[in-house]
Amino acid sequence: MRLIEKAGLVALHRLDPETAHGLTVRALRLGLVPAPGPVTSARLRTTLAGLDLPNPVGLAAGFDKNAAALAPLARAGFGFIEAGAATPRPQPGNPRPRLFRLTEDRAAINRFGFNNDGMEAIGARLATRPTGAVIGLNLGANKDSQDRAGDFARVLAHCGADLDFATVNVSSPNTERLRDLQGKAALRALLQGVIAARDGLERPIPVFLKIAPDLGLDALADIAEVAREVSIDAIIATNTTLDRSGLASPLAREQGGLSGAPLFDKSTRVLAQMFRMTDGRIPLIGVGGVASGEQAYTKIRAGASAVQLYTALVFNGLSLVGKIVRDLDGLLERDGFSCVGDAIGSARDEWL
Repeated sequence: MRLIEKAGLVALHRLDPETAHGLTVRALRLGLVPAPGPVTSARLRTTLAGLDLPNPVGLAAGFDKNAAALAPLARAGFGFIEAGAATPRPQPGNPRPRLFRLTEDRAAINRFGFNNDGMEAIGARLATRPTGAVIGLNLGANKDSQDRAGDFARVLAHCGADLDFATVNVSSPNTERLRDLQGKAALRALLQGVIAARDGLERPIPVFLKIAPDLGLDALADIAEVAREVSIDAIIATNTTLDRSGLASPLAREQGGLSGAPLFDKSTRVLAQMFRMTDGRIPLIGVGGVASGEQAYTKIRAGASAVQLYTALVFNGLSLVGKIVRDLDGLLERDGFSCVGDAIGSARDEWL
């Protein structure tokens, strides 16, 4: 990390977290954040659900909710970018404060509640997206919707022409009863509607499913079964957690989803279980606590075809992305793997 980036992080951490995040997105749009461009190698280039990636390290949803900084993010070293979540209508989300920085735990708690500009505005920005990048959209439902399952399909139908993939997000803890859609029957019906919307696109794209880390084995098995039945293209494991075990920060009791370092072990165990339950036949994306090349490598060896991160950027800056990718390349080389695919699931049993 350069001195100027360290100074910038110190200044941002003196501000309210949501204000700091808004300034970061603005700085990206103004070209004030250095971007190294693509980071890749023969070992790092990989395929995820038919998508060709320069490397397997992606940006998780939530950082660029409104697809406002896609061009600079596409030059930041990520292998793929996920914007959103987007809902059919704009909504303000939950009252502030709703984002908390847990410095002692290298973590964050958010209870945003799907605040976003809505699919019309987000779709217009996606229509001018940078070429050559792999960009997806996290699909959400309006809080007051009478048909939450239908909301996901509506967003996809509206924005799908300008996407490389879409993610069904039924795992946010900040919209009341949203996680109920992870139940077997409800999830099957929801996904069938989204798949039908996808199949209606002129250029059908992969559909991913993002799950919570707080599910028991029976619930995970149900999700794996439904994912196979409807031919979901990939599963993202996992979203934020409601668990507060072992936290040191005085903000630990704030309501919302916890992300960052404390989520790493929990999310990796869910990832390994899902890899086992799907027999490795559905690509998995490992999310939760990734802040180093070693941790990205651990997720891959536990069963992930790719990984995503977000919270680590709050504490380490955007230069972390290139470092993670380069370190991952070195670890693959060290252990004799000629490509990412050869390492997937190679240490799964350590997490079961």
